[in-house]
Amino acid sequence: MLLIEPDAVAKIDSACITSGIPGFALMNVAGRAVSAAALRDYPGALRYVVLVGPGNNGGDGYVAAKALIEAGATVALFRLFDGQPTTDDAKRAAAECACPVQKLEEYVPMKGDVVIDAVFGAGLTRGLPASLIACIDKVQSAGLPVIAVDIASGVCGRTGRILAGALHADLTVTFMAPKIGQMLLPGRIHSGRLEVIDIGTPLRLLERFASSTGINHPAVWQIYSGPRAADTHKYSHGALTVFSGGASQSGAARLAAAAALRAGAGLVTIAAPTEAMAVNANHMTAIMLREVDDQNDLAQLLEDKRLQTFILGPGFGVGDKARDFALALATRRLVLDADAITSFRDRPEDLFDAFALGETRLILTPHDGEFSRLFPDLAANQALSKVERAQHAARRAHAVVILKGADTVIADPAGRATININAPPSLATAGSGDVLAGLCGAFLAQNYPAFAAACAAVWHHGDAAQRAGAGLTAERLINFIET
Repeated sequence: MLLIEPDAVAKIDSACITSGIPGFALMNVAGRAVSAAALRDYPGALRYVVLVGPGNNGGDGYVAAKALIEAGATVALFRLFDGQPTTDDAKRAAAECACPVQKLEEYVPMKGDVVIDAVFGAGLTRGLPASLIACIDKVQSAGLPVIAVDIASGVCGRTGRILAGALHADLTVTFMAPKIGQMLLPGRIHSGRLEVIDIGTPLRLLERFASSTGINHPAVWQIYSGPRAADTHKYSHGALTVFSGGASQSGAARLAAAAALRAGAGLVTIAAPTEAMAVNANHMTAIMLREVDDQNDLAQLLEDKRLQTFILGPGFGVGDKARDFALALATRRLVLDADAITSFRDRPEDLFDAFALGETRLILTPHDGEFSRLFPDLAANQALSKVERAQHAARRAHAVVILKGADTVIADPAGRATININAPPSLATAGSGDVLAGLCGAFLAQNYPAFAAACAAVWHHGDAAQRAGAGLTAERLINFIET
């Protein structure tokens, strides 16, 4: 589950050397792991084409080329730069490699080539040279398989963004731990299948320099998900209230409520306006129903102190009512979704101030458009990664922020973050977000801390979609939730 930032790689390498592990020893293991992966996955290659850069990534490429030659393979080596490599370890690797080196511009793709990209590593922050972009175009046009060393050249290891062109790898062999840019889009797509190789870096060093961002995984919340006690009743195991919109917009609330019940909430109630009572009653059995039209009705509802967790937003409508309801719930646990998020676009500070004190009890679930309405400056800042945008937003709002997408990021005010990687494309369907809101509410109601509740909800959302398979609808998705 550990992820590392690109700038931590050099720190880890330096700490290894201080611990008595030579840098060249790590490079040798890394390069040979690349050659082993190439021989294993592409044993029928007519030629392995190794593209090398000037730094340690290129050094890994020289070691891989040498190992492939020793295995009897045909190898062609092309370098981006003129002159010697820029690091001592890479210079040694180049000196020990018996393969002639040609200029990158001289590479002509041939049928049967397998390309090994060892040009730039995860620390790249600038655009690619024109000669490399031209080479990328040739490789991609020829449809050749590509193995990336550490990360595909041109992918930013911090943000996952493409820096003016990048190779599209079929396999990426990375070292120590995955990089954040390999988890975020589009870097995840350009990485292809990711293989993480242990090159001998001590775990204590990985843990010391690991990012505060990790991969979303059940270990994040398992401590809160034990079996129910023998004296559990429906209120003690999670009473959740979901607010419904009008009669013709009530389906979203029912999706959220049904998902919450499936995820283990002990008692789920839909609070609906008068006009939506009949349509909700006609579609529900185990879900309770309560008439709530205005602030007075809400105040009466809140007199029941057993009701501590709420979902507001799915199909509710944008406007003053959503804002007033959200602020009235400021002392309770709240999942704010969809219309309720947009309702604060003119005065987001009102929401943030209301939840500023005490434990984190607010979960926000915006997609990119909704995020830009609450946090326009963060959304517009292209220097920030998706993780950094979510972290800044979480601190500002004193909330857990689920920044949704194919690479959903969950962040909390303390700076923790996870990237979710188990969600299939089939989740891009109407109502899927309502189901996610219901899952968040269910885990909050079961007394998970807000960050753990959000991480659990996002992971179970993806897990259910994977098992549901093709033809996914939001209604069908609920039947595959297993917690």
